[in-house]
Amino acid sequence: MLKATLRSFLAHKGRLLLSALAIVLSVAFVAGSLIFSDTVTRTFDRLFASTSADVTIEPKQDLKSAVPTGAVQTLPASLAERVAGVDGVASAHSDVGVENITVVDSGNKSVGPTTGAPTIASDWYLTDRSPVKLTSGHAPHGASEALLDADTADKKHVKIGDTLTVMAQPGSFKVEIVGIATFTTTNPGAALVFLDPETAADQLLGSADRATGISVDAAPGVSDAELKRRIGSAVGTGAYEVRTADEQAKSAAAALGGFLDVIKYVMLGFAGIAVLVGVFLIVNTFSMLIAQRTRELGLLRALGADRRQVRRSVLTEAVLLGLVGSTLGLAAGIGLAAGLIKLMSAFGMNLKTTEMVVGWATPVAAYVVGVGVTFVAAYLPARRAARVSPMAALADADISGVGRPLKVRAVVGSLVGAAGVAALVGCATAGKTASAASLLGLGVVLTLVATVIAGPLLVRPVIRVLGAAFPALFGSIGRMSQRNALRNPRRTGATASALMVGLALVGGMSVASASMSSSFDQQIDKTLGADFVIQNSNFVPFSQEVTDKVRGTEGVGLVVRQRFAPLAVRLPDGKRVETTAAGYDARVDDVAHVTYAEGDSAAALADGSVGMDADFAKDHGVRVGSVLPVEFPGDRTTELKVAALTDQGSSGGFGTQGGLFLGIGTVEKYVPGGQDSSLYVNAASGTDADRLRPVLEAALDPYPQVQVRDQADYKKLVHDQIAVLLYLVYALLGLAIVIAVLGVVNTLALSVVERTREIGLLRAIGLARRQLRRMIRLESVVIAVFGAVLGLALGLVWGVCTQQVLALQGMKVLTIPWGTIVAVMIGSAVVGVVAALLPALRASRMNVLAAIAHE
Repeated sequence: MLKATLRSFLAHKGRLLLSALAIVLSVAFVAGSLIFSDTVTRTFDRLFASTSADVTIEPKQDLKSAVPTGAVQTLPASLAERVAGVDGVASAHSDVGVENITVVDSGNKSVGPTTGAPTIASDWYLTDRSPVKLTSGHAPHGASEALLDADTADKKHVKIGDTLTVMAQPGSFKVEIVGIATFTTTNPGAALVFLDPETAADQLLGSADRATGISVDAAPGVSDAELKRRIGSAVGTGAYEVRTADEQAKSAAAALGGFLDVIKYVMLGFAGIAVLVGVFLIVNTFSMLIAQRTRELGLLRALGADRRQVRRSVLTEAVLLGLVGSTLGLAAGIGLAAGLIKLMSAFGMNLKTTEMVVGWATPVAAYVVGVGVTFVAAYLPARRAARVSPMAALADADISGVGRPLKVRAVVGSLVGAAGVAALVGCATAGKTASAASLLGLGVVLTLVATVIAGPLLVRPVIRVLGAAFPALFGSIGRMSQRNALRNPRRTGATASALMVGLALVGGMSVASASMSSSFDQQIDKTLGADFVIQNSNFVPFSQEVTDKVRGTEGVGLVVRQRFAPLAVRLPDGKRVETTAAGYDARVDDVAHVTYAEGDSAAALADGSVGMDADFAKDHGVRVGSVLPVEFPGDRTTELKVAALTDQGSSGGFGTQGGLFLGIGTVEKYVPGGQDSSLYVNAASGTDADRLRPVLEAALDPYPQVQVRDQADYKKLVHDQIAVLLYLVYALLGLAIVIAVLGVVNTLALSVVERTREIGLLRAIGLARRQLRRMIRLESVVIAVFGAVLGLALGLVWGVCTQQVLALQGMKVLTIPWGTIVAVMIGSAVVGVVAALLPALRASRMNVLAAIAHE
């Protein structure tokens, strides 16, 4: 049996090729994502481990903000002298390093990276752990000199002697580049500016008495852990975070982990789609191969092979296919990871392919996915093969599934579908976001499974409608193509399901994204009353001088500042919620249209008061007049009275969770050193807004980090952000379509083999080659469009239910992107034509007599 299995596998290797491609794609994304993330993690682990001081002291980061505030937490620079006196300390240095800066050249062009990586300014303090070394020029001396890293200097065409402007929180200052520093380790993609240690704190923090951290070197013979204990005893750990080199490296790696996780999960999403769609392809391939080998299997049974041996034979072929596909996929994954590493280099993160990490988990995952998926997909066809009777060797080969009742599918599909519909109805009627989202996920899974199970039941009624015009348009050729698609509902349903999955996903996400865009448009129209909004291009806060510049611009009337503050609030129900509140100037009602359930803006923005989203307040037992304990960074605490409740919904709220907002004076009091995130600007009386815009843009020309936006710009910004998610979905769709095309090609190719004798007879009675190709193309088109109809119908239902979940967050506009739906339908027909090209060509080239004699 093993020898027969191996020979059978080699005899059908061409027919199994397309199934192997599906395995290769899914394994490649799994392996590539793991190799890439392992490589980046290992690279940065080495970077952080080699550059971390033996012990580091930093201000305790007790509250983290969901949005940047521009505030820098500091500690006394004199702490370094105190730490230097601790037994076991060889040296202690007060560090200055900030990211809340912008650096521009003499032409007012930003010198920072455009990839989202930070621009970092720090004091020049060279040790054997420094990630850079001075390679040209000299170290900075005095307040007007600086160094720049070599990668940034090369990309931005900055050379020694050039003058740059550094915009820091205390104010802007000019520096001359007197030297270039080159990375000795991996360049994380940031731009680095180094200043004279004596003046860095004064220029970057506003006071020479402050520092952002203390780096401590241990004396010989003193371990990092012991030194940490001694320093902790000397300075206390209430206000400071004391870490060893290993702990600091892990903390830095954890901060980078979020970025890596995004890449990893996106790629694993591609792998998941490839696996899901590939399952349909593999099941269909093995089902058809077994149908075509009915006589062969019957002969094996007649010669003495029992059912278990036949089943094992088919599963062995599946395992062999999985091994081949996994091996090729692993190799493709290594190539994919190398491509990603090169791509990251283009974004400024200089990784090396020679340092690529292929851990033991990667090949294990590759083979588990490849072999496991193939084995599971082939199990049902293998069981069907084991039921072949020995008498089948004496009968003509039959086509699997033709004429077999679909009662079991009807019952199971109906039950699963009813459960899925119930979950989606529950989602649409739920009152809380968490329960609605859970029911949505359950409903999506159940309705997808139900549609796959019941798909063959829909083949005959739907395809009769879709192909109704074929006989009139193409005569007998159109009629035969329609009947060929109807001949085996199971096969047609399985082939279409591969395309259905991808199109259901894109249909649902298209509805959700279009609804989000329309809801945000409506919300902007309802709430934004300012003529212009001044914001940083990447939403990082800007310095006070930008605000002063806007206020001093001729034609500007009202300017309302927005500033964010991280805080934790203790609620009446006992919960402690960490969130970010927004601070506003008093005349916010002149630039925003806020609806209130209780209270008003004046009450909420008064000293000692806070406003809150009404739904959040209701959930936690808060009412107007409630006094809440609030914690701010740096152990600053107070009590704030709830003076107003907004009825905006989360999309129109002022902050993040809870929609908390307060007066900007309260923010400045408890989060000193923060920066403005947005300026809402109205033109002065008698000044036309259209004429004010170019004046504002000219005034802000020295500040390339900020942009002037009106309502239309703001809407476009939101649309562009939503489009990023949609492009990802379209990429997933593209992958699903590639595999779905492979499935249609495979089905048609095997179908041509299965119908060789029938095709020969048709050719013998006068069917032309061109007519034969057209018949196969029409069959392919109707199958593809059938998959598109099911997928888009399912996707529209999912999209509408998703919008109901979003409505609980204030996004209440439902929009159906009919243009996208029509384009996808047309695209599906094109996919059908493309998928049929090779099978149709092969069928048309058959020798007529050889085809008639084929068994």
